[in-house]
Amino acid sequence: MSDELKYGYIGLGNMGAPMATRLVDWPGGLVVFDVRTDAMTPLVEAGASLADSVTDVAAADIISVTVLNDEQVRTVVGELAQHAKPGTVIAIHSTISPETAVELAAQLRSSDIHVVDAPVSGGGGAAEKGELAVMVGAERDAYERIKPAFKRFASMVIHAGPAGAGTRMKIARNMLTFTGFAAACEAMALAEKAGLDLQALGRVVRHSDAQSGGPGAIIVREDTAPLDHDHFLFDMFMHTRGLAEKDLNLALALGEQNGVELPLARIALQNLADGLGVPYVASSEEE
Repeated sequence: MSDELKYGYIGLGNMGAPMATRLVDWPGGLVVFDVRTDAMTPLVEAGASLADSVTDVAAADIISVTVLNDEQVRTVVGELAQHAKPGTVIAIHSTISPETAVELAAQLRSSDIHVVDAPVSGGGGAAEKGELAVMVGAERDAYERIKPAFKRFASMVIHAGPAGAGTRMKIARNMLTFTGFAAACEAMALAEKAGLDLQALGRVVRHSDAQSGGPGAIIVREDTAPLDHDHFLFDMFMHTRGLAEKDLNLALALGEQNGVELPLARIALQNLADGLGVPYVASSEEE
């Protein structure tokens, strides 16, 4: 039944354009709108219908919105709401405040218009290949309705929970990304002072993360409570903690030798065990 629904797409920027491109052959048809005519042209040439305004897109059954910020999201959803029919699903792919998604969903619920937050992760390259991850905050029936369409541009579609949950999950995911970037900068500073080739370090990091899974490898628990000794992850995480404490102490010592401050490494040494849910054992140097 989802295949019979007409699809609308608003916002054809770096992410919106490749996502919409993968919907041009949607059986129910695709209509697109962007304030820049040149952004719409490739989609129209590929088979999409051209809308003259946001309100022209309101006739679609499912509408994706990929604009810049909360203000633009509120403006676009407000214009759509004035013309959309009951049952319409408006999916917000922009990374916005979770409260914005919750408020918009509540405002339009009485009109039977379903506002869902569906931020994506993976970048433009993944969008072009149809390999994005989409985190959806929606009621279950709305989620099931839009999932077949989202599978056109995503290889992973997750029902994160009710409205706002998708955005909260995206925020947590991005926090990890950018905290990791800061840690990478700290590692580069240490490597440079220690006389290492940063390009070679980068190749090693990318290769080993591809094998080990990087930080995602430890996000496998149902909660963050301390682990019981008989938990299947306890011994594994105790081993991880032991390796981490040894290696972080070595990194801090190398930093001291080379005059490099490593505040993130110190925080990691202090907090990792608790985050893993296993006991922390201070080294003799810390006692």
